[in-house]
Amino acid sequence: MRMRSRPRRSTRQFTEYASAHRRSDINMFFHLRRLRKISSLLDIDARKRLVCTLILTRVDYCNSALAGLAPMQLVLHAAARFVLDLQPQDHVTVALQTLHWLLMRQRVTYKLCKLMHSVAFGYAPTYLLDAVVPVSMLPGRMHLRSAYKRLYDVPRVSSSVGSRAFSVAGPQAWNQLPTLVRQMDSIATFKRPVKTRLFCVPN
Repeated sequence: MRMRSRPRRSTRQFTEYASAHRRSDINMFFHLRRLRKISSLLDIDARKRLVCTLILTRVDYCNSALAGLAPMQLVLHAAARFVLDLQPQDHVTVALQTLHWLLMRQRVTYKLCKLMHSVAFGYAPTYLLDAVVPVSMLPGRMHLRSAYKRLYDVPRVSSSVGSRAFSVAGPQAWNQLPTLVRQMDSIATFKRPVKTRLFCVPN
C-alpha cells in the first residue's frame, strides 16, 4: 500500500503547487493593470525595471518544478506588451525577442540547467546532489565514453508527473547541452551560452 500511496501524494502536492501558480498569475495580472495606469509617465527602461522586479521574479520563482509545462506564458505576453507599449494586434513573439526574454518552457529549462550545474560542480544542496546519478557512477557504464562527458542518468518513469521530477527533468535538460558547455565550471560563464542556445533551439 505504501508504494501506491506515494504517487497519489506526489500528484496531490503537484496539483496544489500548480493551483498556487494560477493564483500567482491572477496577482501578476493585477500588478500589470495597475502599472498600465501610469505607463504614460514611464519610459521603456523604467517599465522594464518595474516588470523585472514585480513580474519576472515571481515567474521564475521555483519554476523548475514546472518542467514539461508552460504556465504563466500569458503573463509574459502581457508584460512584454506593457514594456514595449504594444497594441493587441502586435506580434508578441517579436516583442519577447526584442526584450531578450525566454519563453516560459525555455525559462524552466534554463533554471534546470543552472541547478544541474550546481550539482555537477558540487555546490548544490545535499537534497539535489542525492536526487541525480552521474553516468560515471553507474555499474557497467563507468568506462563508457559518456561517463567522461559529465552526463547524468535519466530514470525511466511511467507517468507525466514523474517526468517533471528534478531527478528526470534535470538530467534531461543537462544532457542536451554541448559537452563544452557542460565543462564550464564558472556559473557566470555557463549561463550565457545556455541562454543563447535556448533562444536558437526551438523549445
